Amino acid sequence: MPASLPGVSSRLKACLDVDYRPDEAVAACVLFAGWTDAQPARTVLERVSPVEPYEPGAFYRRELPCLLAALRPVLPLLDTIIVDGHVWLDGDGRPGLGAHLYAALGEQIPVIGVAKTAFAGAPGLEVRRGQSARPLYVTAAGLTPEVAARHIQTMHGPHRLPTLLKQADQACRRAQGSGRPEFE
Repeated sequence: MPASLPGVSSRLKACLDVDYRPDEAVAACVLFAGWTDAQPARTVLERVSPVEPYEPGAFYRRELPCLLAALRPVLPLLDTIIVDGHVWLDGDGRPGLGAHLYAALGEQIPVIGVAKTAFAGAPGLEVRRGQSARPLYVTAAGLTPEVAARHIQTMHGPHRLPTLLKQADQACRRAQGSGRPEFE
C-alpha cells in the first residue's frame, strides 16, 4: 500500500461509488485533499467478482466488499470517507451502508453518507447546494452530522451533487476492460 502520493502532503478524503455489471462490479475511489478541491488527487478503480446478489434490507452485503476493495490500496492515506447512501437508517442507530463501512474499518476513519433520497426514519440533515430545491441527506459516523453537513456544503461544484462525488459515479460507470486496480 502506498504511504503517500507524489505531490500530496496531507491526509486525503475519498468519495466512493459502485457500478454493477452482469458479471462484476466496478468500485471507484476518488481521492482529494481539501473540501473545496475541484480536481481529484487520484482515482482508483477496482473490479470485484463475484458480487453478492441484491438483498432487500441488506444492501450493504452487496456494496461493502466492493467499497473495501477500492479502499484497500489507499486506506493509510485517508482521514474521511464519503459514500453514496445513508450511514444510519433510523434514529435508533440502525446501520446503513456507511455505518457498516465505519465498523469494518475499526471505527478509525469517519464516514459521511450523502443520499439523494430520504429514507423514512433516517436522521439525515438536509443540505441544499447550488440552485437545487431538492436537498441531499447527510448522515455520519465518527464525526457529528453538523460537521459532516458543513463539509458537504463546502465541497466544490455549483450543482446539487458535489463535483468529486459525481466524478466517483462517472468513473465507475465509464470503466472498461479488465485489470486490478486501475489508477487514473
